[in-house]
Amino acid sequence: MNNLIPSTVPTPNSVLLGYQQRWTNDKSPLKVSEKSRRTGLTWAEAADDVVIAASDRAAGGMNIYYIGYNQDMAIEYIDACAGWAKAFNYAAEQIEEGFWLEDQDDKHIKTYTIKFPGSGFRIVALSSRPANLRGKQGVVVIDEAAFHDKLDELLKAALALLIWGGKVRIISTHNGEANPFNELIKEIRAGKRKGSVQRITFREAVNQGLYQRVCLRLGKAWATEAEQAWMNEVYEFYGEAAAEELDVIPKQGSGAYFSRAIIEQCQRANIPILRYAKPADWVTEPARIEQAKLWISDVLKPVIDNLPGRRSALGQDFGRDGDLSVIWVLQDAGANHWDTAFILELRRIPFDVQRCILFYIIDTLPLLHKAKFDARGNGQSHAEAAVQAYGALRMEAVMLTAGWYGQHFPPYKAAYEDRTISIPTSEDVIADHRRVILKGGVPGMDDKRDKGSDGQYRHGDSAVAGVLAYSAARDNGLVIGEFEAAKGGSDWDDGLQRGWL
Repeated sequence: MNNLIPSTVPTPNSVLLGYQQRWTNDKSPLKVSEKSRRTGLTWAEAADDVVIAASDRAAGGMNIYYIGYNQDMAIEYIDACAGWAKAFNYAAEQIEEGFWLEDQDDKHIKTYTIKFPGSGFRIVALSSRPANLRGKQGVVVIDEAAFHDKLDELLKAALALLIWGGKVRIISTHNGEANPFNELIKEIRAGKRKGSVQRITFREAVNQGLYQRVCLRLGKAWATEAEQAWMNEVYEFYGEAAAEELDVIPKQGSGAYFSRAIIEQCQRANIPILRYAKPADWVTEPARIEQAKLWISDVLKPVIDNLPGRRSALGQDFGRDGDLSVIWVLQDAGANHWDTAFILELRRIPFDVQRCILFYIIDTLPLLHKAKFDARGNGQSHAEAAVQAYGALRMEAVMLTAGWYGQHFPPYKAAYEDRTISIPTSEDVIADHRRVILKGGVPGMDDKRDKGSDGQYRHGDSAVAGVLAYSAARDNGLVIGEFEAAKGGSDWDDGLQRGWL
């Protein structure tokens, strides 16, 4: 096996940006990167890992074990490795999918493997932490380490590889000052533990050519003004979270109740998020109800018509002017698993139009089990209208107090931890759930607002709708016969009576 990269193909340093080169050129047995999001450091690590796995033992070749916190990360990493192997002209077998079978407790963990026949080594990407890293030898890469649930235990297992010449690479964005990832960095910098630490902020990455690479990938011309505008837009998107997510400053006393990791592992593509927004003066539009009915017919109805005939549950966090009004619909997927059918976000929608939309959803959802509504402030009238129209057995007006949150957020969080809930792929949903904090040990909403993907403010709105929907799903509702009796009349009669026809 030739352990040198042929001169006719690219080398890592010929294509990597400066900070990426600095990372791959650091040969410390233990090295750590505290980084901004989306700087391409995992991509650079993949290049280095391919060189190591494709080299013979005398040239430092060894197995690579990559550990991300979800399957999507594993797939993205292994695809990057396959791309680098092709670019370097290294012979590599096709990606193999399998399961980690060396420990009875880990037999469910899916793996992705690339084997290099010339060296006999392989790259193995895991979707979550294997319990049996001990006894393995090679390079361990722990990606987004700060978001692993049991990082302390994982580090103990990984660092044992250093005794017999292995290497450990730890890459992550920060997740609070007290996180074990940040504690490890402080130990290395204080000289209490051997290793190296590198740091790259978003601004530094942009200054070293990150946006130019973005332009190259998108096939657009680079310009200084466009680069500055792009960077400003990214900072505006992250809002107050930018210090931790982009500037690599761990948040002090982080009391975030939901980790990003447990939310992302439950995200699924193709779950729709519907949005209906109007200007403030639309409240006086004489034809607003008719316009809303057209939107219902064109946008909302096709989504509901395509839903499977499974038991449904609904939660709504009400907003009128400053905050969003969010309706979250779940459907029973069996085995205590609930799938999100869709999320609807309403911005600056008048009370009468919101009622029209809500009643249409209630009347047309398949097998509606129960619905719960935020009954604080302006939401009280909205929730009361639903209770009056459909009865208190299926509709519940909820006063969102610390006691209610303390009772209902823990099982909602457990659903994310156990992956028994599926949600849309959305940075807005993640940001909303990160607004849930511990107050005196009890989960609740903080008092801060962030700009969402539409550039307008939101205040954890989908998190409140989500916990209401999940609480409704777990509650006793009407059996189907009682549901039909309570509904009464035909769909057409109901529609006329409730105002959506």
